[in-house]
Amino acid sequence: MSKKDFVVGLDIGTTKICCIVGEIAEHGMIDIIGIGTAPSVGLRKGCVINIDATVESITKAVEEAELMAGVEISNVFTGIAGGHIKSFNSTGIVAIKDKEITEQDVQRVIDAAKAVAIPLDREVIHIMPQEYVIDSQDGIRDPIGMTGVRLEGKVHIVTGAVSSAQNIIKCANKAGLNVSEICLEPIASAEAVLSQDEKDLGVVLIDIGGGTSDLAIFREGAIVHTSVLPIGGNHITNDIAVGLRTPQVEAEKIKIRHGCALASLVKPDETIEVAGVGGRKPRVLSRRLLAEIIEPRIEEIFSLIQREITASGYTELLSGGVVLTGGASLLEGMPELAEFIFEMPVKRGIPQNIGGLRDVVNSPKFATGVGLLKYGARHGVKSRFQIRDKNIYDKVRGSMRTWIKDLF
Repeated sequence: MSKKDFVVGLDIGTTKICCIVGEIAEHGMIDIIGIGTAPSVGLRKGCVINIDATVESITKAVEEAELMAGVEISNVFTGIAGGHIKSFNSTGIVAIKDKEITEQDVQRVIDAAKAVAIPLDREVIHIMPQEYVIDSQDGIRDPIGMTGVRLEGKVHIVTGAVSSAQNIIKCANKAGLNVSEICLEPIASAEAVLSQDEKDLGVVLIDIGGGTSDLAIFREGAIVHTSVLPIGGNHITNDIAVGLRTPQVEAEKIKIRHGCALASLVKPDETIEVAGVGGRKPRVLSRRLLAEIIEPRIEEIFSLIQREITASGYTELLSGGVVLTGGASLLEGMPELAEFIFEMPVKRGIPQNIGGLRDVVNSPKFATGVGLLKYGARHGVKSRFQIRDKNIYDKVRGSMRTWIKDLF
């Protein structure tokens, strides 16, 4: 079979590693052709704490995706998150030499905007243009070809700890993968779940994962604020484990099956079965008690995000409301509680405008993985993979021949 253009997103999360393979169709849409997931055991709050365990999880997820898609994966787009992420807005100004603005002028103004002092232990992950101003005329998205004397560029710069980014790349490399590019996870999620209308109106994307809660604010089509808070779904699981005196694994299952973010939505007569610790008998408890444990933690997460939105200065300019995504957003009552706290319309965000196996990824928990695919396709860095034409026996036979040659 001939080579085709594929793109692969690798979401290295705190609770799961997800590898999604997409084929770039002729009309620009991405068809999902393979997906692999594996439990993540080597990360904490979005950062790698055990390289070998992370490599093992990545390998499992990638192998599963390869098997489903029938391709050899070598290049991936991967996400980054964690409390070390810091972002800010910057402005650059240059004089236009020949009155007509060229690509070189745009590059010069971006270089001027990013010429800010950054500590040696941090590196720039993204420089995202917001708008351009030509001779006091603002709101320009693409200035190339326009006439002017003075060009001003406003950009959003995202920085992260060098060590955290290097650890993610090292884990991918040890798993036999090349990292085409690292993308901030809320930016990737926004690619998957937000429409252009929402970005133009002004919208807040909140991606609540296992170890972090990621925030991205868009206004007039451009990203204006990003933030990563080191608190997420794992904190809810810990609260359930302590409050109901049950092991962590059981607490996670109870959260997924019976969890509710708003105690008032639970009927008083609803009950749940809770596994005991150390061989003790299971107990039957009220589901409302579970909701009363979960609700304060969700309120705390939303209150921290509300403080972040207020600090950004865009609270009054977000007509598109709030879009919740990420695995923890699947909890019953999350949109209702968010509407109460943020005083804005809230909806759950699921991946949009994809083809192929879209039913498999039709969930907020796959938003980052699908977003990494879209990010890779949109930035034009396409990985080329050879469709597998060998079966596993041929592969093993070839490996054995190589070993025998090395021996003799």
